[in-house]
Amino acid sequence: MNFSAPELERYARHILLRNVGGTGQQKLKAARVLVIGAGGLGAPVLMYLAAAGVGTIGIVDDDEVDLSNLQRQIIHTTDRVGSAKTDSAAAMLHDINPHVNVITHQTRINAENAMEIVSGYDIVADGCDNFKTRFVVSDACFFAGKILVSAAVGQFDGQLSTFKPHLSAPDGNPYPSYRTLHPEVPPEGSLPTCAEAGIIGALTGIMGSMQAMEVIKEILQIGDSLAGKIVMYDALAASSFTATLKWHDSDPLNGINPTIKGLLDPVSK
Repeated sequence: MNFSAPELERYARHILLRNVGGTGQQKLKAARVLVIGAGGLGAPVLMYLAAAGVGTIGIVDDDEVDLSNLQRQIIHTTDRVGSAKTDSAAAMLHDINPHVNVITHQTRINAENAMEIVSGYDIVADGCDNFKTRFVVSDACFFAGKILVSAAVGQFDGQLSTFKPHLSAPDGNPYPSYRTLHPEVPPEGSLPTCAEAGIIGALTGIMGSMQAMEVIKEILQIGDSLAGKIVMYDALAASSFTATLKWHDSDPLNGINPTIKGLLDPVSK
């Protein structure tokens, strides 16, 4: 895979890195990454992946840009209020890097369309704002054999992990799935949304940037993967810690006797 002169100049700082180089930049250019949500988390993920030269980026979102989004969703601009978020995000990505192929999916991902959408990509970055979608996305990634990098935020704290439940960990057991972290969809209304509780804008930038870094690490196969681990970040304390997530043999997806055989519409308990 060859690079044009403008591309070589654009990616020069990557190519200088020992763990990236020309070969790594080719991996980035060949990669196909799907980003769920063009909101607070999705904005920095999309922008940094485009800047890094990820060759194909998919965007899933069914919403329109609202004025209240602009406090944190930095991929959108005031003059795009009322536009589809997928169109607004795609326009920004083309401005950042015209060499990137952007595919928009102006829809809400669900049990009916998730497998078709997810199957077209190598890695999925989920930054959606509701649990039902997270469960659909994580289950679809398992059945499609795709790596999932998932991030979430709430008011002043965030969390980040990578899920590879279709693969084996170094101990020979499968990696844990998203259902290790959350076995069931929480009841409706049990957790407040950003619209109800508020969210500090810069937090989404921090967590989204970290999420983009984990996607890039997975593409390049460098560093320590967050598979089997979760990072918790407290913005008010300016502190973070990493906890271990262990596979359970009772996991309904990849346990000894899995009970989930295909993609289902998750139901709150």
